[in-house]
Amino acid sequence: MQNLLLENDIVRVRASLESDIDYIMKTESDPSNSPYVFQWTYDQHKAAIENPDILHLVIEDKDTSEPAGYIIVAGVLSPHKSIELMRIAVSQKNKGFGRDSIKLLLAYAFDTLGANRVWLDVKEYNYSAQSLYKYLGFAQEGLLREAVFHNGKYDSIYIMAILKKDYLKQKKN
Repeated sequence: MQNLLLENDIVRVRASLESDIDYIMKTESDPSNSPYVFQWTYDQHKAAIENPDILHLVIEDKDTSEPAGYIIVAGVLSPHKSIELMRIAVSQKNKGFGRDSIKLLLAYAFDTLGANRVWLDVKEYNYSAQSLYKYLGFAQEGLLREAVFHNGKYDSIYIMAILKKDYLKQKKN
């Protein structure tokens, strides 16, 4: 997936390089992102970049080529055609980079990879992300109560997903 490139008028999504890892770690540890995303080590990110079952992607501002965030997707080789949006973190907020990146990713997952389902988990208190995912067609499938331990307490997470048939229906409208 080294040559993967997705883009629209405002955003470019490309395969991460090892040279991107410092930026990625800075983005995930930023106080505006750290409550919502797990923190990985350099070696974990490097291993993910090298793993053929994972898309490790950098989001860029198309006009400036400056990094604007990153995405990690797992299960691209899944025989079940169920792909997990493991993580998205945006450093340049409120510019549409996250929304447009997910739209590009959904098109790639369903139209190119042949996914039947794209799913994610989102912390119960991450209301803005839940709103975005619902806007993009994801449905809440369930709540995993106190499923992850973060900052000395247990957080609950919603499982959300969009099916190919729902994506195609939404795409027609």
